[in-house]
Amino acid sequence: MLVLGAPAVADDGCGGAHAPGDVKLTVQVNGVRPAVGEVAITVYPDDKRRFLARGGKYARQRVKAAASVRACFWVPPAGYAVAVYHDANGDHNFARTLVGLPDEGFGFSNDPETRVGLPPLSAVRFMVGRNDRSIAVQMRYLR
Repeated sequence: MLVLGAPAVADDGCGGAHAPGDVKLTVQVNGVRPAVGEVAITVYPDDKRRFLARGGKYARQRVKAAASVRACFWVPPAGYAVAVYHDANGDHNFARTLVGLPDEGFGFSNDPETRVGLPPLSAVRFMVGRNDRSIAVQMRYLR
């Protein structure tokens, strides 16, 4: 697991070690408000048993909150999904209201509709081929 506390990534443009054949996946998160706390950016493999499951992540970075943040991951070519949340209070937990609704900002790759419940993996998966890949995620807030 890769965890960074600053918005900048390593000098090579991407944090962490990588194996031959890995490509750079850059995740840009837009619409973070207010710019306090941190943003957790989590990459999941294309496996519905692991998507959003405890211990199911491929990698995670935590970056200092700003209106727009980015993180970079070295990944082998394959399918992935990204989930983000704005950890405004920095407690490393996704806060929910008493009725279970998100109390902090959140977002997913492919920006799926999330009015009722969590999106299925099929709505958020994307492929990373043999070339570097960049995706954008829009942060959503219910309040």
